[in-house]
Formats: sequence, C-alpha cells, structure tokens
Amino acid sequence: MAKLTADSVAAETAEQRANRGSTILRRLRTRYDPVCALVHHNPLQLLIATILSAQTTDEQVNKVTPELFRRYPGAAAFAATSQEELEGAIASIGLFRNKAKSIRGACAMIVEQFGGEVPRSMKQLLKLPGVARKTANVVLGTGFGLATGVVVDTHVQRLSRRMGLTEEELPEKIERNLMQCFPKPRWIEAGHNLIWHGRKCCRAQKPQCSACVCADLCPRIGVEDAT
Repeated sequence: MAKLTADSVAAETAEQRANRGSTILRRLRTRYDPVCALVHHNPLQLLIATILSAQTTDEQVNKVTPELFRRYPGAAAFAATSQEELEGAIASIGLFRNKAKSIRGACAMIVEQFGGEVPRSMKQLLKLPGVARKTANVVLGTGFGLATGVVVDTHVQRLSRRMGLTEEELPEKIERNLMQCFPKPRWIEAGHNLIWHGRKCCRAQKPQCSACVCADLCPRIGVEDAT
C-alpha cells in the first residue's frame, strides 16, 4: 500500500474514507475496551461527571464524585444545595465555580421540566445548562445506549484530523464527518476507542506512531517527523 499523505486522503471518495474509518475502528477494538472512564451508576451521575470532566482528567473527577454522589443522591438534592456549598464540594476540580453553576442549573431544570429524570433526547439535553453535544452524546450513548452521534473531545479532535478523517476544526463539523466514516451501530464505541487511543498512543506530544495499530492507515497530518 502506498504511503498515505494529506493529499491522498483529501482525494478520497466518501466510500473510501468510510472504508478506511471502519478498518481503523476494527483495529482499535483489538486494543481497547470501549468503556467510559468516568465512574458512575446512573445517567444523572454520568451527566454530572461529564460536566466536571471538562479541562480536567477523568482520574481527578473520579476522586471527587464518590463523596459528591453520596452527599447529593439525586437531581433534587443538587438543585436544592447552595452555590457556595457545591463549589466547596468540587473545589479541587478546575473551573469549579462555573461547573457548580451548570450542575445546579441542569439539575433544577431536570426536576422542574423532566420529572427528576435525565432526558433521553439530544434536543432536550441541549437545553440543560453546561451541556453541549459532547456531553449529550456521552449521556445518550453510555448512559442510555442510544447512538445519536460520536463524542468529540480534544483527543477525538486531534486524532480525526491527524488520521485524515476530517479537515474540519469545529467539533460539530468533525462529528458530522465521523458519523459518515463509521457505521451508526459503532458510533458509541468509536468515541471511546478514539479517546483511549489518544490517551495511550496518539498523544498530543510525542505520539507513539511506531506502536500504532493504524500506522499504515494514517497520514499523520500535523505530526512532526512523520516519516
């Protein structure tokens, strides 16, 4: 197979890119267990953990959430607490003030408009404070098993561009491209596998291209010393 380049992947047909994307996903499935790293026991806990995880490692979130979920067992408890009290409970998390505001606002809306249950549709989830498509896709995919899209976090943004699966920069446009690259039944696991690959191998700095199971399928766009 000829070495892939930025020019060669730019010339791919939609079918060719989808075939390459499916092959990439099959290979990643041999390396990673496509599960969410955020510890949770129900969709509400997953929603809150995902809000907390923005610009914060999952490991740090998992240190905070056991006591947080013990103290606030449901949406009503989160909605009823004060801003100051919730800020104190999550003070070790980056951007804790904004995240506390989002969590309280989202839980208040869940109680007032959705009977205390996390909604199961993209349209409804996007109404919640602090929730964009990434968080909604995590909740719908991992929490409810609904393949509504592909989770696009910083890892997925980086990998999808390096691998030539998209030329876009905005997360929503990247997601649309990835939804064309992967079959719908694999959308949920695609996000998980790309995230794990970004953490373990295709890192932002010094990606381990020589150890990558997808090296021959990747043009390494933007990677220094991509020979």
